[in-house]
Amino acid sequence: MIERELDVATSDGAMNTFVVHPEEDGPHPVVLFLMDAPGRREELSDMARRLASSGYYVMLPNLYYRRTREFVPDPAHRAAMVAHMNSLTNALVCADARACLAVADGDPAAAAGPVGVVGYCMSGPFAFALAADAPERVAAAASFHGVRLCTEALDSPHRNADRVRGELYFGCAETDEWAPAEMIDALDEHLARTGVRYRIEWYPGTEHGFVFPNRPAYQKAGAERHWERLLALFERNLKRPG
Repeated sequence: MIERELDVATSDGAMNTFVVHPEEDGPHPVVLFLMDAPGRREELSDMARRLASSGYYVMLPNLYYRRTREFVPDPAHRAAMVAHMNSLTNALVCADARACLAVADGDPAAAAGPVGVVGYCMSGPFAFALAADAPERVAAAASFHGVRLCTEALDSPHRNADRVRGELYFGCAETDEWAPAEMIDALDEHLARTGVRYRIEWYPGTEHGFVFPNRPAYQKAGAERHWERLLALFERNLKRPG
């Protein structure tokens, strides 16, 4: 595997980004890996490596770069984490994602053509929003225990779902105060009227954050199913597009 850190230039500064991809048999389809609220950390880098080992050029940007280059998750820093999280919007992250794709377009290790995106927790709606913001590029988008997927907010990502051309996947924890069943049911009803390709799947016996090995809510069975679904989604749409 080849991995490196680079700064992606955006209109708001330099976004420090972890990039990892296989050493051979490139170029590889691009996948944007969007972090959860505790921020970019080695746990996520390891997940990006696992994804890359299946044949992808994975980019893991620090979405908090406007406020800090490094955020260390800690219970004592919860107020700071919430402030960082609330500083982000769908529009800002979509702009950051396009900056990442511009860098990938200039790297011979990255394949041109359809890309994938996956978001966790706070980034679930960002992945959803990007599928609508860049329908010409995003062939597959996944959200796992994503929040704010279907709300009354004017920028709620479900409002632009009819623009999506790619396939959408939503993996939902059975118990999740941040993504209650009522919101997921409303999302399902809305998406069913749009004609987009999507799947909503509940993960039994799980709680918010179940995919992360270092989180108290980690559930191995659910986490492994998440990998199975994610890799199948990208295989269908990135390696065999159309």
